[in-house]
Parts: sequence; C-alpha cells; structure tokens
Amino acid sequence: MMHTQEMLRTHPQPMQLDGDALVQCIQECYACAQTCTTCADACLAEENVAMLRRCIRLNLDCFDVCVTTGNLLSRQTEPEVALLRAQVQACAVACRACGQECAKHAQHHEHCRICAESCQRCAEACDRLLSTLAA
Repeated sequence: MMHTQEMLRTHPQPMQLDGDALVQCIQECYACAQTCTTCADACLAEENVAMLRRCIRLNLDCFDVCVTTGNLLSRQTEPEVALLRAQVQACAVACRACGQECAKHAQHHEHCRICAESCQRCAEACDRLLSTLAA
C-alpha cells in the first residue's frame, strides 16, 4: 500500500487535495473492498447462510463501491470534483450500512467483526477526504 503515496507523488498533474487524506482514503477503500470480499465468502461458508443474506449482499455492494471509489480517486488528471464528492459520499454510506450489518453478527462471526471495523475505518477516511473537497 505504500505505492499509493509514491504514485501520487510522481504524478505530473496531481489533484489539489490534502495528500494525506487522499492516500488514506484510497488505501482504506481497497482494504475495505478486500475485507468485504472475504467476509462475504466466509458468510457463505457458515451453516446458517440465510441469516447472513443481507450481510452478504451489503458486503458485495460495499466491495463494488469501495473499488470504484479507490479507482476514481487514483486518477489524478482533470478530475470532476462533483463526481468525486458524490462517489466518496456513496462510499461512506455503503461502508456504514455494511459495517452496521456486520456488527450485528460480530458476536458470533469473527469475520463480521473484522469487516465492521474495516468498514468503519473506510467511512471515516471518506469523511476526512470529503471535508477537504470543495463543495
């Protein structure tokens, strides 16, 4: 993940954003996406899959939104700030929804506890970045 900062630093036309907030958001998005994929897979392996149906759905939704957000934020050339703002807001919403659902299962499933924590970190990183994006 250290490559994120290096790549952004070497870009000839970087976005005029808080670099630390941007790097952290990109890294948390990709970390959350990986965690959500693994959590969804672990939920599918549990005996009572029906009880975890919503959790799996939100894991998969959160994965998609996090990957897309990380990808959009990684592109530095001539960004559409309104699009970035909307995408980062959507990511925070997806992470909170997934995290809240995973938290409901955390007492019985360790993978859900870990995923809930990852979702929370990503939502917080999105919030920090949003505070630096022009309205």
